[in-house]
Amino acid sequence: MSRRLRGILLLVVAVAVLFAVISLASDVGKLGEKLEQFQWWALGAAAGLAIGNYVIRWFRWQWYLRDRHLIVPAGSSALVFVAGFALAVTPGKIGELVKAYLLRSMHGIPAVDSAPVVVAERVSDLVALLLLAVIGVAIYGVAVNVVIACSAVVVFGLIVLAWPRLAHGIIELVTPGKLHRFRDPMMRLYDGVAALNRPAILLWATPLGAAAWMCECIGFYLVLRGFPGTGVPLGLATLIYAATTIAGALSFLPGGLGVTEGAMTLLLVESTRGVDNDTAVAAAILTRLATLWLAVGLGVIAMALCRRRGGSTAPPVL
Repeated sequence: MSRRLRGILLLVVAVAVLFAVISLASDVGKLGEKLEQFQWWALGAAAGLAIGNYVIRWFRWQWYLRDRHLIVPAGSSALVFVAGFALAVTPGKIGELVKAYLLRSMHGIPAVDSAPVVVAERVSDLVALLLLAVIGVAIYGVAVNVVIACSAVVVFGLIVLAWPRLAHGIIELVTPGKLHRFRDPMMRLYDGVAALNRPAILLWATPLGAAAWMCECIGFYLVLRGFPGTGVPLGLATLIYAATTIAGALSFLPGGLGVTEGAMTLLLVESTRGVDNDTAVAAAILTRLATLWLAVGLGVIAMALCRRRGGSTAPPVL
């Protein structure tokens, strides 16, 4: 089976899972009624804000590349960056490491040198989203347990990044025997990620990431406003979107499917006024269309363009 066909099947399975969750969570007839009442300009606005998120994160990606002394033309860099979205529906977005392979085949950059940039992006995203969620918890006092659990995981990860002795010990522990050959690449990957998450970089990367993700939080808020009778404050919408996005990422399910939508629906119903279950489900569907699935669609197009330029997605020998 070709890689392209496997990718298509993955997307089909992901969509099937998403709609299975939707069917369990809401009455299809009532869901249709909610969508008929929806003001569709809000979806367009949310999609535009999602693209704003991608643009800001691309600037961060460029700075990360330059910090690692990896010089890539801006146009090619943008194409590779967007191509990574094609595999956003993989556990923990691990498929976005395809960007390292594309940089190798298109510009001769060793994957082990650029892979830390991809991982550092995910770390920065989690820290930025956690910052938005914590601010929301401090103001509204909801989703406390979700944010505490996510905070514990993220903080532990940052401790490992800041403690080389601990990190190297973990790598040695998970690479015994025949796995020993992966030890050196993993050590190099860790060193690169740790370098991109030193305090001096986090001080600018975190606010930049927060600004990027705030775009999608505002998009989520506008989608909610698109349903007549909903009055969710922007701050609360930000908290719900940030917390559920983190939960989906840390679940390591493909694209956070099921976890993100389910948590978003639950928090909307329990933490807001005027948002019933059907409205919450409809809002979750539309928000994910304007964020996750928009990104995947753009990524597929960019991936095709990269392959026309000679980009390979086959994992090379590190």
